[in-house]
Amino acid sequence: MDTDFKVWLGIIRSMSEYGVKSDTLELSFVEFVKMCGFDSRRSNKKMRDRISNSLFKLASVTLQFQSETKGWTTHLVQSAYYDINEDIVEIKAEPKLFELYHMDRRVLLRLKAIDALQRKESAQALYTYIESLPQNPAPISMKRMRDRLNLTSNVYTQNHTVRKAMEQLRDIGYLDYTEFKRGRATYFSVHYRNPKLISGTVKVPRKEEEEKAPEQNYDEVIKALKAAGIDPQKLAEALSAMKPEN
Repeated sequence: MDTDFKVWLGIIRSMSEYGVKSDTLELSFVEFVKMCGFDSRRSNKKMRDRISNSLFKLASVTLQFQSETKGWTTHLVQSAYYDINEDIVEIKAEPKLFELYHMDRRVLLRLKAIDALQRKESAQALYTYIESLPQNPAPISMKRMRDRLNLTSNVYTQNHTVRKAMEQLRDIGYLDYTEFKRGRATYFSVHYRNPKLISGTVKVPRKEEEEKAPEQNYDEVIKALKAAGIDPQKLAEALSAMKPEN
């Protein structure tokens, strides 16, 4: 994955972790290096130059929107500043593009889960369904799960498939749940959902759950990314590459 794309992901991740105040993202240079997926211990001149060049390129990306009577031109980010001695990075965001920043982050989280579930189609399908639910969802019946998977095998085998898929979602750290009986029906109570895929042993308070991206808006997300010069397909490659470089 090229440095430009890593730095863009670093900006998106930093906005999520540190927030944006007065349209400005501010954090230490060392932390920013980590957010980009680089090893901060190898923050030498060569790496600093690579990051500097990528920040310049990202600030130079021009976006233009126009109709028959109106037009608007801006940049992917308004400005980028860093000081090694002061250990600081400041990224001036474009306020009108905050939705794009958020969509980029949600796509990254979505693809991160899908990437972790390769060749596990049932788990992928249940992930998409469960992630679309509102916060603090009501218990989900086994029948509803079976219907979502649209399986054709006998009910016993379908139930086994649902249970295995839920276990796989828990194994990657996406959720924790309890299976219980209500009369003769089986239900799943989802305790938390975590698109960041932190270890399942760490429970995230419900109030901190990630903002959900409506399923029907996914195509619009991809269009927005392409309009910004970001290749959505590279996101999948980025998932496994967001580890420190050696």
